Amino acid sequence: MKADLFLFGFIILLMPLSAISQPYTPQQYDVVIDEIMADPSPQVALPANEWIELKNTSGGVINLSGWKIGSASGQSGPMPGFALLPGGFVILCATSATTVMAPFGTAIGIPAFPSIDNVAGVLYLKSPQNRLIHSVNYNNGGYRNELKKKGGWTLEMIDTHNPCSGNSNWIASTDARGGSPGSKNSVDGINADKNAPRLLRAYPTDSMHLTLVFDEPLDSSAVVKPVNFTISDGIGNPANIVAVSPLFDRIILELNTALLRRKVYNITVANITDCAGNIVRSKNFARVGIPEIAASKNIIINEILFNPIPAATDYVEIYNNSDKIIDLKQTYIANRNGSNTISSMAQLSGESYLLFPKDFMVVTENVSEVKAAYITQNAEAFIEIAAMPVFNDDKGTALLLNAQGEIADELSYNSNWHFKLINNPEGVSLERIDYNAPTQSADNWHSAATAAGYGTPGFRNSQHTINEHIPDEIKLSPEIVSPDNDGQDDFATLDYNFPSTGYVANITIFDASGRPVRFLKRNALCGTSGSFRWDGLGEKARQLSIGIYIVFTEVFNLAGNRKQFKNAIVLARRN
Repeated sequence: MKADLFLFGFIILLMPLSAISQPYTPQQYDVVIDEIMADPSPQVALPANEWIELKNTSGGVINLSGWKIGSASGQSGPMPGFALLPGGFVILCATSATTVMAPFGTAIGIPAFPSIDNVAGVLYLKSPQNRLIHSVNYNNGGYRNELKKKGGWTLEMIDTHNPCSGNSNWIASTDARGGSPGSKNSVDGINADKNAPRLLRAYPTDSMHLTLVFDEPLDSSAVVKPVNFTISDGIGNPANIVAVSPLFDRIILELNTALLRRKVYNITVANITDCAGNIVRSKNFARVGIPEIAASKNIIINEILFNPIPAATDYVEIYNNSDKIIDLKQTYIANRNGSNTISSMAQLSGESYLLFPKDFMVVTENVSEVKAAYITQNAEAFIEIAAMPVFNDDKGTALLLNAQGEIADELSYNSNWHFKLINNPEGVSLERIDYNAPTQSADNWHSAATAAGYGTPGFRNSQHTINEHIPDEIKLSPEIVSPDNDGQDDFATLDYNFPSTGYVANITIFDASGRPVRFLKRNALCGTSGSFRWDGLGEKARQLSIGIYIVFTEVFNLAGNRKQFKNAIVLARRN
């Protein structure tokens, strides 16, 4: 058997390259980019130069003669002839780096080898017929390792039979040298794509053309049917469809009817699959409309976290307080420097990104940290930028600018605006109370409520103004609580409504003899509405006897207003 394999390999090596390449025409994903050395510094144990590794995932021998590799910096010259065997690897690098890479595996010097961005970029591989064979949209988040993403380590594809599922199929090399050039990846394994593609958003390039943005590459052959796309309000199916190369995670629709200004349309897609064959399911719709540039007060600063806990980062929540559709590509966030000059301007999006009327958007440089630190009821209302302006912990200025450099909103905040009974405001956001009240009024800002987790990024503020005619009210439900973890009435909820901000609550549970058994809350800052929960247990998680208990709630504010509420509840057990 071994002799037969040796003879086959010997014959293959003796065959002319033209003969080898004749029987098989490469198809998409037959050769994949499976390892990337984007940032070779600081050096670990591999040569300090950029390179890319290819793997033949097909069953045929593939001649790389005339193939090209490309990035945002440009496209290479044609590759020399090389027979890439089934399952085989080859290192691509600049011609000047061929000698130093050769000891690690077969290395081919490529004329005009494109520069590879250290942080993020797109790489693509094309055959001599200009057919796109594979593309990769990489970024340093794919390392999943804070040390390794600083340089010297490669990004490796986990499952080369799952070539287009994005960062989930990439991770930093575990090879002690910093990478595994010319051989099977150190992280090689099974990582099948079982996730349905998701339509993230849509935007128009003009009134007759829409771009749809998906979270992963699609099967480009499956997106060309107009019947798979429907636009509401009489627009119907598009006239023409184009899948955008090289990633195919964007689709351009040419419409039969023009979109109208200040009208929100809904797009629904069906029967669209990713390159693994997963069909789009629940996340198959998006809103779209003609965007406008934000004028003064069209978009406002609605919440700001300027003194985060160490594990989180600053954020600014903006709110569209108009009937316009605002393009965040045409919007900037900034601060003022020591000379009171507008400084540190950062564009909110490099691509059109629509903010619809009465919607929120959270701007931060690390979405995952904010989501980990706060309750996020709207996980999609976040946009990440490379660098936020500096917002000092004591005081500072935040601005929103439009594409003309005009100020849409400006806030000069001060940490003494926080609620006076908060001893440590670290991790506590300031929330706007009234959308239509002046931004710069200190009375229009308040610390986020305790019950809301001290921040409400992406949804309505805990301190938002409610109807002034709603009376002060506390309701306790259910009337009988049975904390036995059977999924029915395991805890009691104390809901509250107050007509103004600034109330603080102390909640104590008493037994029928008037003895305190649980100090549920002490100096808890309330929003205008919210809730607290009692799990039916006493202090230190002590199990209580069945019977009648009183939930005594005392609330007060700094104006001297004080109210008391008593609510009876029965504690029972089913077992």
